[in-house]
Amino acid sequence: MSANIIIIDYGMGNLRSVQKAFEKVGFSATITNEHSIIKEASHIVLPGVGAFGDAMQNLNSLGLVELLNTQILEHKKLFLGICLGMQLIAQKGYEFGEHNGLGWIEADVKRFKDGPLKVPHVGWNSVDFNNPSPLFKEIPNHSDFYFVHSYYFDTPPKHVIGYSNYGIEFACAIQKENIFATQFHPEKSQTYGLKIIKNFAQMTKESIC
Repeated sequence: MSANIIIIDYGMGNLRSVQKAFEKVGFSATITNEHSIIKEASHIVLPGVGAFGDAMQNLNSLGLVELLNTQILEHKKLFLGICLGMQLIAQKGYEFGEHNGLGWIEADVKRFKDGPLKVPHVGWNSVDFNNPSPLFKEIPNHSDFYFVHSYYFDTPPKHVIGYSNYGIEFACAIQKENIFATQFHPEKSQTYGLKIIKNFAQMTKESIC
C-alpha cells in the first residue's frame, strides 16, 4: 500500500519546499488543511517557520489541534514535525510570552541565550544519533544537517534520537512511537536530508511497532 502523505497547511512557512523534497525521492504529498483529506492520510507532516504562539493560534483557529490529536495519538498515524513543527509538539513555548503547545512530548521550547554565538542559529551542524531510529536508516552518525532557529527543544532524554550543539547541547530529533520530529530542515539538507524524507515516507505503522 502506497503512502498517503499530507503536509499540514496552517499558514506558517514554505510548504512547497517540503512537498518538492518528497517528490525528489519518488513520493507525492498533498498540502492541505481540509479535515476530510487529513483523515485519509497515512503520513502527516507538520513543517513550519515563525513564532510558536502564532502557529498554535493558527492550528486552533483551523480546528487542527483536536484533529491532529485524534489522528496522531489515537489512530497512530505516522507524524513528522519539522523545525517549528517539532517545537509545537512540546508542552510549552516561551516565544513572546508563554504558550501551550500540542503537549505530545514532555518539553519546553526556550530561546538560546545571547553570547558569543549569534542567535538565530543558522547553518550546518552535525547531529549525534544517540538512539537507533528508522528515521536515520542508512545515514552515518554525525552527519551534517541545516538549521535555522532561535529556540531549542528542552526535554529529558527519553525520546531523543539526535543531539546537536550550539553553545549548549540540545535535542534536535525526537521519536515517540509513531511521532518523529527534527529541529533541522531535512528538505534543505541535501543528500542525507532527502534520505530522512524517504525513510519517513517508506515507514508503515507496523514497521515501527
